[in-house]
Amino acid sequence: MINIDELNFAKLNGLIPAIVVDNITEQILMLGFMNRESLEKTIETKLITFYSRKQKKLWTKGETSGNYLNLIKFKADCDNDSLLIYAEPKGPTCHTGKYSCFGLEKDSSLKFLNELFSLIKERKKDLPGNSYTAKLFKDGENRIIQKVGEEAVEVLIASKNNDKNEIINEVSDLIYHLLVMLAEKEIEFSEVVSNLESRHKK
Repeated sequence: MINIDELNFAKLNGLIPAIVVDNITEQILMLGFMNRESLEKTIETKLITFYSRKQKKLWTKGETSGNYLNLIKFKADCDNDSLLIYAEPKGPTCHTGKYSCFGLEKDSSLKFLNELFSLIKERKKDLPGNSYTAKLFKDGENRIIQKVGEEAVEVLIASKNNDKNEIINEVSDLIYHLLVMLAEKEIEFSEVVSNLESRHKK
C-alpha cells in the first residue's frame, strides 16, 4: 500500500480522483472521488468508500444496493494526485445494473486464466484440507497426469457426440487439469503463452 501522506489532496481542495478497475479483467468500473477520511476507511474496511461531492459526506459503494467493491490494492500515479484502485466487484457496479459505469461488458479472457493459475499455485503451497486442487497435489504427479489423460479423452468423446455444452464443460475440465499439471511441474502459464507467441511470429 502507498503512503497516504505522500498523496496530493490539496490540488482538488481535499479530494483525489479514484479510478476503480476490476482486479481480474482490469476493465474500468467507475470513477469516484476520495478525501483522506474515505481512503482511510477504505483501507480499514476493505470496502471502497468515496466522498460524495453532492451530499458532502462519505459513502461506501454498495451500502444500499449490496453491490460492494472489495479492495484488492491501489496505486498512485506519478504525480501522487490520482488513484488506480483494483477491486473485486460484488454484482454490477453501475446504478443502472450494468457491469461498468462506462457501459463496458465484462471481458472473460485470458486474464481470468492467470487468476485461476495463481489460485492453483496457492493451493499447491497451502494444501487446504477441503480443496480438490490440494488433493490432486497430495495424490502426486502420476494422479495429476492421469486426470489430464482422462479429461483429454472426455473432450474427444464430447466432440464426437457433437454436444456443444458437453464440449465446453469437458474442455474447461481439461484446461483446469493442464494448469494443475503446469503448477506441479513448476512451469509458469506465461511460458506457454510466450511459446505460442513466438510460434505466431515465425
